Amino acid sequence: MMKKIGTLLLLAVSLFFASCNDSDDTPTTATLTLNLSGLEALGASYVYEGWIIVNGSPVSTGTFTSVSFPQSFVVDATQLASATTFVLSIEPAVDPDPTPAATKVLAGDFSGSSANVTTGIVGDFSAAAGAFFLRTPTDETGTNNGNDQYGVWFGTPGAPPTPNFVLPTLPAGWAYEGWVVGDNGPISTGTFTTFNTMDSSNGFSGTQNNAGPPIPGEDFFLNAPTGETFPLDIRGRTVVISVEPVPDDSAAPFAMKPLVGTAGQDTAPNTHNFGQNLGSLPTGTVTR
Repeated sequence: MMKKIGTLLLLAVSLFFASCNDSDDTPTTATLTLNLSGLEALGASYVYEGWIIVNGSPVSTGTFTSVSFPQSFVVDATQLASATTFVLSIEPAVDPDPTPAATKVLAGDFSGSSANVTTGIVGDFSAAAGAFFLRTPTDETGTNNGNDQYGVWFGTPGAPPTPNFVLPTLPAGWAYEGWVVGDNGPISTGTFTTFNTMDSSNGFSGTQNNAGPPIPGEDFFLNAPTGETFPLDIRGRTVVISVEPVPDDSAAPFAMKPLVGTAGQDTAPNTHNFGQNLGSLPTGTVTR
């Protein structure tokens, strides 16, 4: 009988310690809450992903597609308590790479239980400025054809025209894109990362000199998008410079639109100034 009691006692003690060890092996979790504003939905192939920087290394806090906030995520409590920084990136929806992509849109350091996050990781747009002019260089034969209202170019007119943007050089993963708001929505003039070369697109331009001048811009003569009538008169229309993720599967402008202007009635050599639109830059608070 004593041997049986001893065996039962030993079994009970073993179960107790096993239970304690199992409890110790279970990580303690905590909640990370994102309260962000200014983000817009991505194309179907991409998601937002949060990251905390722990001992200099990124740790994912989860992905999301909805841009309604607040949103909360369950993360490891020890890692969250040790985190120094929060970063928000744009990632492929199917992503074999466990590290953050170059398209980091928001970041901020933790101070106590919260971090204020801004687009400073993309660039400082506080001094953003620039101008554009109306001219149709891809439909000219050396003389003005009297139809300059059908083209928009970013810079100062001249021979050749010169850039006048005051904008930061963007990090990898980002590009600028020009837009004109047509009758059926925004029409892209092409993407660019430097201001003294042609942009990525001339699909709407004329045929005389389809390459265009050495600055970003577009003439609107050919291949009108659905709902638009070309040639497109730019006068009185809204002109936008956005900051776009690269790659980008959305046909619409991204949330970040640091420069917005309205084309006046005058064509080149007159210019039209952009105004700052810094309220479009996403921002927010992350709480742990």
